[in-house]
Amino acid sequence: MGALRFEILATDGRARRGSLSLSRGDVDTPAFMPVGTAGTVKGVTPEELLECGAQIVLGNTYHLYLRPGHEVVRRLGGLHRFMHWEGPILSDSGGFQAFSMSGLRSLDDRGVSFRSHLDGSTHLLTPAGSMEIQAALGTDIAMVLDECPALPATREAVAEAVERTTRWARLCRDAYRGDGHVFGIVQGGTYPELRARSASGLLELDLPGYAIGGTNVGEPIETVAEIAALTAELLPRDRPRYLMGIGRPEDLVEAVAAGLDMFDCVLPTRNARNGTLFTSRGKINIKQRRYLEDPSPVDESCRCPACRHYSRAYLRHLFVAKEILGARLNTLHNLTYYCDLMARMRRAIGERCFQSFRTEFEADRTDEEPA
Repeated sequence: MGALRFEILATDGRARRGSLSLSRGDVDTPAFMPVGTAGTVKGVTPEELLECGAQIVLGNTYHLYLRPGHEVVRRLGGLHRFMHWEGPILSDSGGFQAFSMSGLRSLDDRGVSFRSHLDGSTHLLTPAGSMEIQAALGTDIAMVLDECPALPATREAVAEAVERTTRWARLCRDAYRGDGHVFGIVQGGTYPELRARSASGLLELDLPGYAIGGTNVGEPIETVAEIAALTAELLPRDRPRYLMGIGRPEDLVEAVAAGLDMFDCVLPTRNARNGTLFTSRGKINIKQRRYLEDPSPVDESCRCPACRHYSRAYLRHLFVAKEILGARLNTLHNLTYYCDLMARMRRAIGERCFQSFRTEFEADRTDEEPA
């Protein structure tokens, strides 16, 4: 197993700037991980990801298990070689995708039984099976299989999910035979006492990193922030803290303020394909008619290829014409924005002016009104 080292380099309030060292490279934190669902961040090459500023990407266990199959990826040298990405990869457990298909799955203490959305074939994803798949992929960080109940849910249902998640985490840790590192996932819904119970049970396993799961699954976004901040305080200071699936820029800033280090979300890439672009002044919808003859770049302060070389008018034209280049340029822009936002927060923490950054960030946002 390769080395994992997490070092906190600076703090400002609860915000932390750090360095996560893995065998395939270092990750500066706070860090955003672009989502590579099927072994690719949609429309972007690995070389372009590096230019955007990405240092680590996320691979999707569920989708790679179904297609092309984890054993295929293993025989071809692992996910890094398969997708030509030499940096670190974090893989999810596959559980969230299985749980989200409420009409196609069932759950018990063994694991998650589900039908493939591709061909209807039946599968059972167990804790040991999830670890076997992730070991075959050869990822650097493997997430435990957890139960993520959709909210709203009764306290009894969430408590049961917490107990199952803790049992599964131990099984995952003991079953893992890969070269990476296993991270635990704290559940507990919107119940602080259940979050504390979940964290306590997972800390007994002494894992190298911990994630906060079960947020943004039906509760108000204000509640997400409260629960994330509360749970972060329950996790060890000397381990990386990963908030799963949260991706609005304003939410990332608040999460960093709460002491969280790692983030992933499909929002920047999915929104890019739908024409929504994030800028230093808020988000814009590039398909609106107001940009028909706009010669300015999307964001004057952005270094991405779309902003360096193309106008809003051209990007609007590409979107309206359904040209593939439009989706690619939009994606490069949004990923660059997200990576640069992380870099700005790291710099502010290092200079001990994060609160000023946070205030200015909120004041600068002037999202346009829908057309």
